Amino acid sequence: MGEVHADPLAELALQLRSLRAQRGLQMGGLQQRTGLGRTTVSQALNGQVVPSEATLVALAKALGADVDSMLALREAAARQPNVSPVRMVRRRVRPKVEAPFQKRYLNYVAERHSQLTVVGLDLSRPERACWPLDAAYLSLELAERSEDWPAGDEEADRPTVVVKRAEHALANCRRVLLRGLAGSGKTTLLQWLAVATARDELPEELADWRGWIPFVLPLRTLVRRGPLPEPHDFLSAVGTPLAASQPDGWADAVLAGGEALVLVDGIDEVPQEHRGATRDWLERLLAAYRDARFVVTTRPSAVPEGWLASSHFTELSVRPMSAADTGVFVHRWHTAARHNAATDAERSQLHDLEAALQVTVRAQRDLAQLSSTPLMCALICALHRDRRGHLPHSRMELYEAALSMLLVRRDLERSIDVPEGIQLTEHQSVQLLQRLAYWLIRNRQTEMERATAMALVDDALPAMQAVAEQGTADQVLAHLVGRSGLLRQPTADTIDFVHRTFQDYLGAKAAIEAHDFPLLVNNAHDDQWEDVVRMAVAHARPAESADLLRRLVKRGDADGEHRGRLHLLAAASLQYATEIEPEVRRLVEQRARLLMPPRSSEEAEELAALGPGILDLLPGPQGLKQDEVNAVFRTSAVIGGDQAYAFLQHFTQTSSPTPANYELVDAWEKFNADQYAQDILFRFKEGLHLSVQTQDQRNALRFLKPITNVAFRGEFTQAEITEHLSPDHTRKIEIYSGQLLEDLTFVRDFPALKELALSSCTKLGHLEDLEGLPLPNLRLLQLPDSFSFNALATLPHLTELALYTRLPWNSLGELPAPADLTSLRLAEWIGVPLTGISKWNQLRELVINAAPTPAEWREISSLPHLSRLSLGQYDLAQATPINSVTYLHLSPIDSDTQLDLVPDTFPNVKEIFVNCRSSLPDITDVTPLKKIKDLTISLSYANYVVGREEFGPEAVRLYPRPRTEII
Repeated sequence: MGEVHADPLAELALQLRSLRAQRGLQMGGLQQRTGLGRTTVSQALNGQVVPSEATLVALAKALGADVDSMLALREAAARQPNVSPVRMVRRRVRPKVEAPFQKRYLNYVAERHSQLTVVGLDLSRPERACWPLDAAYLSLELAERSEDWPAGDEEADRPTVVVKRAEHALANCRRVLLRGLAGSGKTTLLQWLAVATARDELPEELADWRGWIPFVLPLRTLVRRGPLPEPHDFLSAVGTPLAASQPDGWADAVLAGGEALVLVDGIDEVPQEHRGATRDWLERLLAAYRDARFVVTTRPSAVPEGWLASSHFTELSVRPMSAADTGVFVHRWHTAARHNAATDAERSQLHDLEAALQVTVRAQRDLAQLSSTPLMCALICALHRDRRGHLPHSRMELYEAALSMLLVRRDLERSIDVPEGIQLTEHQSVQLLQRLAYWLIRNRQTEMERATAMALVDDALPAMQAVAEQGTADQVLAHLVGRSGLLRQPTADTIDFVHRTFQDYLGAKAAIEAHDFPLLVNNAHDDQWEDVVRMAVAHARPAESADLLRRLVKRGDADGEHRGRLHLLAAASLQYATEIEPEVRRLVEQRARLLMPPRSSEEAEELAALGPGILDLLPGPQGLKQDEVNAVFRTSAVIGGDQAYAFLQHFTQTSSPTPANYELVDAWEKFNADQYAQDILFRFKEGLHLSVQTQDQRNALRFLKPITNVAFRGEFTQAEITEHLSPDHTRKIEIYSGQLLEDLTFVRDFPALKELALSSCTKLGHLEDLEGLPLPNLRLLQLPDSFSFNALATLPHLTELALYTRLPWNSLGELPAPADLTSLRLAEWIGVPLTGISKWNQLRELVINAAPTPAEWREISSLPHLSRLSLGQYDLAQATPINSVTYLHLSPIDSDTQLDLVPDTFPNVKEIFVNCRSSLPDITDVTPLKKIKDLTISLSYANYVVGREEFGPEAVRLYPRPRTEII
């Protein structure tokens, strides 16, 4: 029988999972290819039962694999002693060893990550500058980009950004790439997930995450140790004391059993040239352990959009804290500070300071912007307390004040002799800390060996006699770690800064003092150096900052690959310079204008990162094309503040064409809801598709009556949803967070309603309240598994139906929808084959996101009126030609666009839209489409296009629109 396997069922399951990963098949696609049920396929892939011979033959055929070797493993598994062939588990159970260890490990994770170090919380006693995670954790908002919605949705029909609280946003995800700025709370979120999972205290929204085993993997630690670890080294790689007690194969068993939550923190802390290897490491883990959950964090600019799209990661972004969130954070910071206060007078003073700061952060827009991340908000709270209510205004002034506070104020308030026998001035401390920070930056690390740190301090002491006389390098380093408030010792043999921001600030100061301008400029294209360069301009004297900016511009002029990034970085750095020569300012602004106006949301985000100064470079609306109008509007909206608001007011009063609906509405949350509704939205209220996320926005609807189209994206009650709507005018209602809805009777109060969307309605069980309504368009998203769709048959006028939720039948033909449907949109995860779709023979539009089987293709081709077809996953080699299709929308997921097969499959197509963001390879060849006459081709995010010259000048359109015609 060949090689004997210790656990043949586990080996068989591993082979099946690996083959599925190699073929890039989702569960739905594998079901369709095999004709097997989801449970049968899942049990085979997970090794829960010994699969039948027929199941194994079907899977091997679908995966293009040798069935004989699989059948041999199956036979060996069935012969395993003391194990039923019907319910055999795939790994050996060792209750006397594994259960106690697992319990110890979970207790360790809960204890290890249960405290947060908070900037400036207790200056007099740094050992108490910690905050229990239970009290500290603030559920921030996460945003998901619209590109993650099913293929074929028009922009007007879907949100550009879906915003939810963290627990709601994570609820339906198995793999997440979490983007966030420095100090935005990414690491704290991972810490909370680890602790809540270990304690089995996750909220109801994350019930599906319960029972998992968390592995916290900070890349800042892992990359310093060499090759990234395999599962059996996870614990030792992060310095877990229990690593030596780990049973053989335990980590592999947890991951393979689908019980692991892998939390990978800080892609941005990996050197740029090693990020490809990091992605390969991740993808190997994903291929081997398909059922584990993964959450990976990064700064936004560290990796491109779609960096892990081929591995089906959902990309979420941490939103800036809202005014309400900031208020909560300020309250919690002062509550923790009061808990640490030594006297009643100090506690009373903290009450007064909190009340004053709550007013200040709302009244001063610049301060409100600075306090939009947990790190900066904590810094502001600490400085406000330290300075008795007086605050600096700019970011650099905040950092400077924070250093002074942490390095000096702490010693002054201690009022006892220094325990280490060492007392450093602020200047001495900064000089030593700069040396450590600059070494980390030059070596592209965020953590160093303690021995390295001690050697750096030792090298500095001969030139610092006053410090050397106080103690050895080891003692001085111990003092900096224990008393500076800026360094910490995450493990016994490592040193790092409490936050990357302080490292960049001090490293930039060291670079300027060393006159390392070439080093700064040569690394300026690397996102790890962006903040360093900006801060270096701030630290530099006027002549030095001018020299540095000239060098940036010169390198940008000569470097085609990084030109835009370098020129924009130079423009971003202008606002950091205290004084700048007019000639240099003109030079930098002239280069930045060559990148104006922006033409995409990505370019808009890049420009917005430059800060309010970029508003002076943004063009007015006259003469702009629609994509430029949208991007200019988005840029100013993202910047926010009074100056941006004034720009938007002027822009909307004079712009033609006007900004797109989604840009107008998406900017709403950046400003005062009432003011924005009256000053900007009111001008466009005719036909405006409103999107409501907050109570302030909902209340502001009173200024925009009558409301015809509205989407509610926050959790609102039935009464809150209907309060400002008009029965005679409201034609479209979308409810994307319907957790508070208990019935749909209110829909009957809106006789003019033509379109209804329902999502995440966890308390709804059916649609019977809609029975008999003349509702032509209905969209159902993420409904409970027990939801009843029977009432669809009672909607006589229903012609457009979208189903982005799991369906309870064995085939689509069992869907009780009226026979007169003209539009049907289906998500990949509906969980049923498309068999029976031909019964809706009036279909004109079809959106499908799971790859059809040959039989399903034949049935689709029989639809006589089908003219618009949108495909997510697909294999055109399996397709039957469809002569009726004139519009084709392709969104391939980690696969070839297969444009060479389009002419034979869709011979009469006149318009093709291809989303190339996730397609492989990166080259899109449109030459085969030359066979089709009078064809219009639109390509979104195509990296490199071949064959465009074969078509007329307007036949191939690119988004974003290129800045040159050379592709």
